[in-house]
Amino acid sequence: MSKDNSKSFAGKYPSECTSILVGKRQTADGSIICSRSEDWDAMVAKNFEVYEDTDDGPREFVARDSAFRCPLPAHRLGYTALAPYHLPGHWGSAGFNSAGVGMSSTETIFSSDKALEADPLVPTGLAENCIYNIVLPYVTTAREGVERLGSLIEKYGSAEGYGIQFVDHDESWYLETAAGHRWLACRIPDDEYFVTGNQSRFRRYDPADKANYLASADLIEFARDHGLYDPAKEFDFHEAYSHDGGGDVTYDYPRVWGLQGIFTPSLKQSVERNTFPVFLKADSPITLDMVRQAFRFHYDGTDHDPYLHSNPKEPFRPVSIFRTTQTHILQVRPDLPKEIGCITYFALGMADLSVFLPIYQGIKSFPHAYTVGTNVSSPDSAYWKMRKVQALGMVNYNLYAPIIKSTFAALEKENDERQREFEAEYMAVVKTRPLQGADMLQAFSDRILTRALEVADSLTERLFTEITINTQKEYLFHGA
Repeated sequence: MSKDNSKSFAGKYPSECTSILVGKRQTADGSIICSRSEDWDAMVAKNFEVYEDTDDGPREFVARDSAFRCPLPAHRLGYTALAPYHLPGHWGSAGFNSAGVGMSSTETIFSSDKALEADPLVPTGLAENCIYNIVLPYVTTAREGVERLGSLIEKYGSAEGYGIQFVDHDESWYLETAAGHRWLACRIPDDEYFVTGNQSRFRRYDPADKANYLASADLIEFARDHGLYDPAKEFDFHEAYSHDGGGDVTYDYPRVWGLQGIFTPSLKQSVERNTFPVFLKADSPITLDMVRQAFRFHYDGTDHDPYLHSNPKEPFRPVSIFRTTQTHILQVRPDLPKEIGCITYFALGMADLSVFLPIYQGIKSFPHAYTVGTNVSSPDSAYWKMRKVQALGMVNYNLYAPIIKSTFAALEKENDERQREFEAEYMAVVKTRPLQGADMLQAFSDRILTRALEVADSLTERLFTEITINTQKEYLFHGA
């Protein structure tokens, strides 16, 4: 592995995201989907981690890049994580625990100045870097995840604003912070979907409806007492606590407008006004592939497509951007054992020029290449193998992106078929021979992940060849 001997790029750019959550009666196969892109810094490699169940876990969490610390229970569930290279054991991002609970952390959001004046952020409180690793290993349902995180926010306060996703075999939840010590979580309706991009989106809150809402106890009263909303009107969480306007108009609105336009094209709405429905029904059942393609969205083929027009100054912020470090799709299929029913599909780097690969909950390890990588390109890192393909593609997007996209589309189709075949074989074995089933699962995962690296290497060589040919044509200087 190449030595990390350069100055860290971490912290140079803000961590920003786009999220999509889909209810189980809104998907084509009855699965539940929680998903998010993590847009940060292309130089920050992401590495996979696996933790086992233990009754002797760490008793305290001490953040590496913030002032937060807190005690932890001795019993810790096993879980998978995807961490930045310089913060192992921190900022886990996404995955499932051994109870089959999935979590995605975090979507950066912002409270209004007035809300923060009334309830300021806490510099020593929960920052985005710590939430995943102090919540997911200690909960057995999605609701428990919301409750644990909510209690931590109330006790320690939040150092910044964020949205967090939880999912289990029955339901999914999304939590948004309101300010320093307040929060609201909503259960995603089974027959609708929810999209957001760096802005709080919740509106309605019914304190009596505990099945669909959880929140800090004084959420409404605090807003009333501090003049954050007019008590003569129905309480609106977004109006009371959230930032709106300014950069949101071109940075956040277009992504919500664009994604709702993908899933519900029959709905015609303005991109310039924040009147987007919070939850919405799709025109047709949403498939896994539709979600994969949604994370590749960049106003394709329109005047606002920055890649088609080679325009890095495009005001509409795309979903898929080059500095995306990873995109994940947590899918729960309740009719299957959690070992294969809970899957994290991930794409390293920019989703538009990457491939989504499956991680089954039941695996115990990753090929070495997926666990190494720094902020210096190296040939042994899965992150950098994918990033090389993307960097070459962006040399001339219109010329080279079609090569990348067709190659990875074929690999995704191949993997989908291989998964169907493998899962049938696994189900035929696992009930009577569970150890053999576990070995089959690990071997299949290793093959799929290793094969992706081989395809990426081959694609890199093809792109380098094409770039060499075209560069020679441009600078031929062939003489007489």
